Amino acid sequence: MTERIVVVGAALLDGGRLLAARRSAPPELAGRWELPGGKVEPGETPEAALVRELREELGVETEPVRRVPGQWPLRTPYVLQVWTARLRAGSAEPKALQDHDALRWLTPATLWSVDWLEQDVPAVREVAAELDAADAGA
Repeated sequence: MTERIVVVGAALLDGGRLLAARRSAPPELAGRWELPGGKVEPGETPEAALVRELREELGVETEPVRRVPGQWPLRTPYVLQVWTARLRAGSAEPKALQDHDALRWLTPATLWSVDWLEQDVPAVREVAAELDAADAGA
């Protein structure tokens, strides 16, 4: 049996908004939107991978908050796990540095205005409930 490889995705939250990143590669994913992140390297925790990937891809310093329940299959042997995360105080504003050509902060009202990759949709639905609750409490 092939060992699964975890890919971490970040539901990066800031002020009641969720960050979406538009893929620039590979060609079959280009133009679709995702939660940024990447593969967990051997010996690395998923949380450490999340922080590293967001630093590399977006140029930001973040901290994981909690794991979103569930995991979603990608192409074998990869599986997606998602964490909510927040920008650290003093972090730069996210920029599309690697693998993406655009970023967009989405509010509860605009969350479904982008063409999400299918594997990210269940996690986005989970996070949407949190955004709606935060928006209602504002």
